[in-house]
Amino acid sequence: MSTTQDRHPEWQYLDLMRHIWEHGDQRMDRTRVGTRSVFGTMLRFNLGGGHVPLLTTKRVYWKAAAKEMLWFLTGDTNIRPLLQQGVTIWSDWPLAKYRQASGEDISQKDFEARIVADEAFAANWGDLGPVYGKQWVDWPTYDYGPDGRYQKGPGINQVAQVVESLKTNPGSRRHIIEGWNVAELDRMALPPCHKTYQFHVAGEGEDARLNCLLYQRSCDVALGLPFNLFGAALLARMIAAQAGLQPGELVWSGGDTHLYLNHTELVEAQLQREPAGAPKLVLKRVPPTIFDYCFDDFEVVDYEPQGALRAPVAV
Repeated sequence: MSTTQDRHPEWQYLDLMRHIWEHGDQRMDRTRVGTRSVFGTMLRFNLGGGHVPLLTTKRVYWKAAAKEMLWFLTGDTNIRPLLQQGVTIWSDWPLAKYRQASGEDISQKDFEARIVADEAFAANWGDLGPVYGKQWVDWPTYDYGPDGRYQKGPGINQVAQVVESLKTNPGSRRHIIEGWNVAELDRMALPPCHKTYQFHVAGEGEDARLNCLLYQRSCDVALGLPFNLFGAALLARMIAAQAGLQPGELVWSGGDTHLYLNHTELVEAQLQREPAGAPKLVLKRVPPTIFDYCFDDFEVVDYEPQGALRAPVAV
């Protein structure tokens, strides 16, 4: 892959996609769809000056990704709040579970409408288990009681702890948000793919910059990675603002990095396109805490993507 400085940063993504498609190891996977996969990958993006890794070779629905990130920060694990905002990216898993349990061949659209309209139905069938946000802001703890039994203790808000540690101990190597709670994986609709975020402060004073490294254990490059890059950049920008730091670099690292075999049309179409433009992410205000952001606080400017490319989600 070229390291020429004047290349558009999106070429990293396209180079990775092409490498996987042409040289990846073909494997059967959990979904039974099959993938072409490589292991151990890295992309780097400068977030300074408002730059954001938002793909231009296809339209990325960044508004859905932003609403998802805000949902994570609430600690909620039910898809109803997302569906109420028109975000359907988490519907596939509870829908599959409902169809299997009920035997009802309900359409996704009708299932989503029922989740929105019926709070009791949503409580029964819209919950994803203790995914992402639950671990980020309410990691469970247990205290050893005097009777020799364990009882539930206070949850740990990892996000709040990281913001505080960045303010008080910027040189720490423990600025980490972790989603991989081994004890609760079996209760999750989908174990966390973008599982570990680590933050690093470079420089001092007014020039101090916040770098973010996201390690993703499993990555659907065609559909998931464009969302994950924007979401990680947004999280890094929010945390930097809360800690009084300038945005630095986003480093993305993938474990099993793959393309699904049924994404052929998307991959081949996208690899024919060339990136152009420099979209930017604007944070309009710095609220009292990271949990007080709302969608209207974000604006993307100078984003002129090429047409949308669609492919099925492997569940």
